[in-house]
Amino acid sequence: MNRIFHIAPLAEWTRAQDQGWYTADSLPSEGFIHCSEEHQVVRVANQRFRGRKDLVLLHIDPARLDTEVRYENLEGGSELFPHIYGPVPVSSVVLVTPFQPGANGTFD
Repeated sequence: MNRIFHIAPLAEWTRAQDQGWYTADSLPSEGFIHCSEEHQVVRVANQRFRGRKDLVLLHIDPARLDTEVRYENLEGGSELFPHIYGPVPVSSVVLVTPFQPGANGTFD
């Protein structure tokens, strides 16, 4: 199964479980939810979430989504990242893992 990944605050994931779907701050402001492929997760985490200890990693099965996933690079460069153009049903999240940085604040 191909998976895409989203780094989320635990509180937002907990709220999503009650609602039945997950959204991120970027959905209303940018129109999509930022995701990564497996090989991109650690780099993204270190660039955007260094030192945060309130995170989980959502493992999402794109086949279970009823919204569009586009592979794009909207910030320059040539590397493509998956973007989900709508809310993520909780049922499309096949695994949730704690996502904590090491003692120096970096992820590995």
